Amino acid sequence: MIEARPSIQAFFDEPTHTVSYLIADPATHRAAVIDPVLDYDPGSGEVDTSSVEAILHAAETAGLIIERVLETHAHADHLSGAPFIKRRTGALIGIGEHIRDVQRIFRPVFNAADVKADGGDFDCLYRDGERFTIGGLEVEVLHVPGHTPADIAYKIGDAVFVGDSLFMPDYGTARADFPGGDAHQLYRSIHRLLALPPATRLFMCHDYKAPGRDHYAWESTVAAQHATNKHIHDGITEDEFVAMRDARDATLAAPALLLPSIQVNIRAGRFPPAESNGVRYLLIPVKTKGESGAASAQSDHGTFDKS
Repeated sequence: MIEARPSIQAFFDEPTHTVSYLIADPATHRAAVIDPVLDYDPGSGEVDTSSVEAILHAAETAGLIIERVLETHAHADHLSGAPFIKRRTGALIGIGEHIRDVQRIFRPVFNAADVKADGGDFDCLYRDGERFTIGGLEVEVLHVPGHTPADIAYKIGDAVFVGDSLFMPDYGTARADFPGGDAHQLYRSIHRLLALPPATRLFMCHDYKAPGRDHYAWESTVAAQHATNKHIHDGITEDEFVAMRDARDATLAAPALLLPSIQVNIRAGRFPPAESNGVRYLLIPVKTKGESGAASAQSDHGTFDKS
């Protein structure tokens, strides 16, 4: 049996350096969106749907029926546009089942009592090894923790959407100091991806235009990562990788959209409930230096950023 090959259209959001994907089965016109971005201006608090509208317009133009929105993890650098797509298309929103672990970490940080128990804000919680279909395409879920406990990759034909585990070879790998992150796990997860056939296409969730490169890029191969990834090419041991990752992570600043992103994304892209005045608010936890308890959970788990 010949495995169906997906059609893939990428949408790059330069403000957050995020790549979203529209994946479709050419035979049935059934489709899914991976990691959609909701445009958010932290200065004004305004949100805009231009990025999601571009994906929906492309789908409509091609006659595609979007059945699912697939999140690779709860992003810390952009707000998810999944609910907007769901409202327009009826698509189911899915994420890895270990999102529960991320929710347990952040629910007390933001006093997010409305976050549903056991990941219930999402329509689908995918298990490692689970398979489902988009038209005639078979999707396999790969649990690849390390960047966060809940990261998953989606294998669709000869293509794998790796989320934040890997970047382009000249940029390296994602940080592992997020709450619940672990550089040892990240090394093993990446090697799980790199155990796939050499010609397997790997699609990144982000690109930051590595020094010396004058254009953005987001497609690589297993073979290219083995040969040239600056952090984890062949010959790099787990201990060497962890030492590099720990040292690098200690120098990284927090993503600009960390606090709003986490609050929204652990709710499957939903904003917190409106207050009595009808306005929705995103919280900024404040703590005094040396303070302990739930209010200090953010600092206890380290700093945040990409790369």
